Amino acid sequence: MDTDPKITYSEDCPSRTVLSVLANKWSLYVLGVLGQNDRPLRFTELRRHIGGVTQKSLTQVLRNLERDGLVSRTVYPTIPPRVEYALTSLGREAEALTTAIADWSKTNAAHVHAARGAYDARTEET
Repeated sequence: MDTDPKITYSEDCPSRTVLSVLANKWSLYVLGVLGQNDRPLRFTELRRHIGGVTQKSLTQVLRNLERDGLVSRTVYPTIPPRVEYALTSLGREAEALTTAIADWSKTNAAHVHAARGAYDARTEET
């Protein structure tokens, strides 16, 4: 791994590994929802909390988060099988980042919308 501080985003930079996981919007939402609950959640509960996510997208995100050690998946041998998802300790640490992003978004969403409006108005004039 390159330790030269001037090459911040080289191909082997640890931030690339982390961002490949967290840059997915559904990943952020899953971590946020699981972090807000004091108990594991089932797939349908997660999907209900995350508007707009498809079954396929949620399945893929959960698999990726489990693979990366952020989410645990527990299967109970019932008929039909019951599956629950929870944050791991690593996932709890990552969820703190999603909380910071959510807080920043709530504070600054109006500023972002105003900037978009100003930009759109400028580009329409040209």
